[in-house]
Amino acid sequence: MDAPIRLTQYSHGGGCGCKIAPALLQQILRDVPLLSPNPALLVGAETSDDAAVYQLNDHQALILTTDFFMPIVDEPVDFGRIAATNALSDVYAMGGTPILALAVLGMPVNTLPMQAIQGIMAGGIQVCQEAGIPLAGGHSIDSPEPIFGLVAAGLAHPHHIRRNATAQPGDDLILTKPLGIGVMTTALKKGQLSAAGYAEVLQVMTQLNRIGSQLAQRPQVHAMTDVTGFGLVGHLLEVCRGSGVGASLDLASIPFLAEALSLAEAGIFPGAARRNWQGYEGVQAESLPEWQQLLLADPQTSGGLLVAVDPGYTSDLLQELHSAGYPYARRIGRCQAGDTRIHVTGKISLSPAAA
Repeated sequence: MDAPIRLTQYSHGGGCGCKIAPALLQQILRDVPLLSPNPALLVGAETSDDAAVYQLNDHQALILTTDFFMPIVDEPVDFGRIAATNALSDVYAMGGTPILALAVLGMPVNTLPMQAIQGIMAGGIQVCQEAGIPLAGGHSIDSPEPIFGLVAAGLAHPHHIRRNATAQPGDDLILTKPLGIGVMTTALKKGQLSAAGYAEVLQVMTQLNRIGSQLAQRPQVHAMTDVTGFGLVGHLLEVCRGSGVGASLDLASIPFLAEALSLAEAGIFPGAARRNWQGYEGVQAESLPEWQQLLLADPQTSGGLLVAVDPGYTSDLLQELHSAGYPYARRIGRCQAGDTRIHVTGKISLSPAAA
């Protein structure tokens, strides 16, 4: 009998942990002219937002993004589902509704069985069907490592676009999914994750962030982004710098996946977590143990939405999120006037914030 396929053995990294570290990415892009003036381009690369936004007319804006990576799990269909869910998240994070996707496929066709490649595609199609959009084509190459993702397009009213650079002092910060995805998928690759842990992390990574298109229609929701490869702190820093605000995080309020805390305390992290933390500037969390610092830098694959909301609407927003099937949603901190630093307070609860 053939040995079971382990997709993660075909790649040196996986999921959003494959991202180039934020400090190195800044160096790469520092002297590269990405933009030329265009009044129809509502969102470009200037604040490291989740997608580009181009205004078509007074009532429609086109949201365009692409996201792809190497396997983060071994099961082909699961990998396809995770990659597609992650790519569509960028559209939802801008406040849009996806309308169309194209596949980005790179496979070692001489070493990876055909049934595995077909399974990856099947998983991507499954998620596109769940989102109500066609996977209408794409592009494929023969590559030494497996790569899969999507180019995704969506639509939103120009007034409903939510950027990562429009948070206001006093806003509450809401996180819709738990952290610890990078820790748990690293444990999976090492053979140290339980079956229950795999089921939990898979459910989180394959849950669409479709609630974002609804939240963007609430005037009390001022800014949104999704938490992916740069970790919670990395993406919050982008919000702070773009918006000109600081932030405080309450560690005790942050939700984590059930097995992530014990695994993290045992030192199980993807390499990208340490690269992320070393690349952050403006984070005051020196008193934390290293494993807790790295949890804040843990790269999330298909993570949750980070939402800046008027504090008077926080209770209603949390109720809406819980009713919509996001049971881990929590208020985790607040934006504040002043410099763009992040102040971390409190301690991580050793009992995970479960549903």
